[in-house]
Amino acid sequence: MIKEIVKDVLFLEQKSELATKDDIEVINDLIDTLEANLEHCVGLAANMIGVKKRILVFSVGNMIVPMVNPVILKKEKPYEAEECCLSLIGSRKTTRYETIEVEYLDKNFNKHKQIFTGFTAQIIQHEVDHFEGIII
Repeated sequence: MIKEIVKDVLFLEQKSELATKDDIEVINDLIDTLEANLEHCVGLAANMIGVKKRILVFSVGNMIVPMVNPVILKKEKPYEAEECCLSLIGSRKTTRYETIEVEYLDKNFNKHKQIFTGFTAQIIQHEVDHFEGIII
């Protein structure tokens, strides 16, 4: 189901909890909501649709990839980026890393460890910040 994007900064500043298999519908809602916003959005965290769980989705080409309980294990090659967020007006500068290693669960709760680079790595870092209540 397509959900409304949360713009309440006080809500967005709260930390997210680990997701469980009971949160599968949240994954589906995130996918539907990102599909509806692909024109101006490349990733979403669950708190952006009102659910304080550590779930994110991002688009790569024609695919939307969900990550459940992702943890960034390594970060390499910092750089300055300027980012926008559907939950906020305008853009902000932040430090991101060119290469990251992430451990996460897929939609079926199978564990993965993968290296991401470039823009995909940037998207994941932005969404993981949402879990910690960091708003960019």
